[in-house]
Amino acid sequence: MATQTPTRPPVRSWNSPRPRTVDPAQDASRGPAAALRERLVGSWTAAGVWDRRLAWLVPVAVGLVAGLLRFWQLDRPHSLIFDETYYVKDAYSYLVAGVERSWTQNANDLFVNGDMSGLLSSPEYVVHPPVGKWMIAAGMALFGPGSSFGWRFSAALVGTLSVMMTAWAARRLFRSHTLAAAAGLLLAIDGHHLVLSRTGILDIFLSFWLLAAFCALLLDRDDGRRRLAARLGALAGPDGRIRPTALVTGPWLGVRWWRIAAGVCLGLAVGVKWSGLAFIAVFGIMTVLWDASARREAGIRAWLPGAALRDAPLAAASILVTAAGVYLASWTGWFLSDNGFYRHWAEANPDPAWGWVPAPLRSLWHYHQEAYAFHTGLSTPHPYASSPWSWLLQGRPVSFYYTEPAGTCGASHCSSAVLSVGNPLIWWGGTVALGVLVLLWAGRRDWRAGAILAGVAAGYLPWFMYPDRTMFAFYAVSFEPFLVLALAMALGLVLGRPTDPPARRQAGFLAVGVFVLAALAVSAYLMPLWTAEPIPYIEWRLRLWMPSWT
Repeated sequence: MATQTPTRPPVRSWNSPRPRTVDPAQDASRGPAAALRERLVGSWTAAGVWDRRLAWLVPVAVGLVAGLLRFWQLDRPHSLIFDETYYVKDAYSYLVAGVERSWTQNANDLFVNGDMSGLLSSPEYVVHPPVGKWMIAAGMALFGPGSSFGWRFSAALVGTLSVMMTAWAARRLFRSHTLAAAAGLLLAIDGHHLVLSRTGILDIFLSFWLLAAFCALLLDRDDGRRRLAARLGALAGPDGRIRPTALVTGPWLGVRWWRIAAGVCLGLAVGVKWSGLAFIAVFGIMTVLWDASARREAGIRAWLPGAALRDAPLAAASILVTAAGVYLASWTGWFLSDNGFYRHWAEANPDPAWGWVPAPLRSLWHYHQEAYAFHTGLSTPHPYASSPWSWLLQGRPVSFYYTEPAGTCGASHCSSAVLSVGNPLIWWGGTVALGVLVLLWAGRRDWRAGAILAGVAAGYLPWFMYPDRTMFAFYAVSFEPFLVLALAMALGLVLGRPTDPPARRQAGFLAVGVFVLAALAVSAYLMPLWTAEPIPYIEWRLRLWMPSWT
């Protein structure tokens, strides 16, 4: 009898369902490891040369668009706008002393003119960790502290890289270059992300490191599945079958380097702002659940206990311990200083019960206690404060800058503004998409919907725990890339599958194309609100579509 040659399964489209469980002994003619790897990871990794090129060309292309929008006239306005008055001057202080120092009352006017004489020798009390300010300082070191281009350079750079990573993540999630291009382009042209990328404050750095951690975990997901397939395949006998005892809880998968990379990124995110802590918890649980799913698909009987016993401990060590070490290292400048705020608090306040703890660590712990009390008790009224309920609808954006320069726009009454409002089509569409993803995750258990929702939940839901705290809409930039990924996934449903009838596919492409073109038109119209371009006052008023934008 002739031996039947096994046929290669077709490459799955981005929204094709994956089998929930498999028999590891299937397709033994191709080897158990190869069969398992194909089922666990997917045959898309064996794409052709042109497909692999597009996987990089698409992020680069949208990155060029993002970079043009973010670096074009980045030095405008040459002024310390909104919270740049704190973080830019702190960044310069880092270059000089390694810690934050106080400034004189008129320091802003001196600073923008390149005069740094307003810096004092006394320490300054701040409530955010050092990483974001060090990143701002890197741009100032390259282009000079008195250059507004210099103190915004790092923000524009990581904002551009964030767009590229979003496109890369979309391709990794959806196996679609079209959706990757759509996700990257929509983030590139959104005003909320654009303003934060053109301003020397902390939030864009937080968003960048959180997105980088997510990308690392996507790589780890495939790496873990490859390892699982290889180690189960190595246990197969001559007949291609795996011993039943090996399928009880499954093998150990060893040290996962992409998981450690995610831990580094999460440590740096917390080193920018403490709101990154929620992502450590959510992403840690998410990655272990991914491992449990892989074990289940591989035919392991005790797949959940196996993930809890064999994957969770190493995941905790890789993410939690690494993040904690990176975060502690980010305070090196404070540890090495003699006059950092609270630097010698422990020596002045000895405690026999905690005498075994090194004095610098006790001082840092006290610093953190005071900063946490400040954050949770912050309730100072502010004209641009907003409730998280309004963030997704862009109900109350923050005015970073506004002036009325005379004779600069060809009219008698001109306006120059920086308003951190997003493109309404992108944000409102993304909000609808979140509801769609909830249904996909609940109904189909689609892991991609769950991953995107996890990113949004980690960045959004914790703010509801502090209803009396003063909050601002630009905090939403931490989860904006995930909101755009949700929108891209919903657009993928509109596109349809490659197996759909041609008329259905054409209608889908037309609908998605119309949406993207409409978003481009809205962004082009609102661009002066985001870049401080002087325009006639009446033109500025016409762009304030909601009363709460004023």
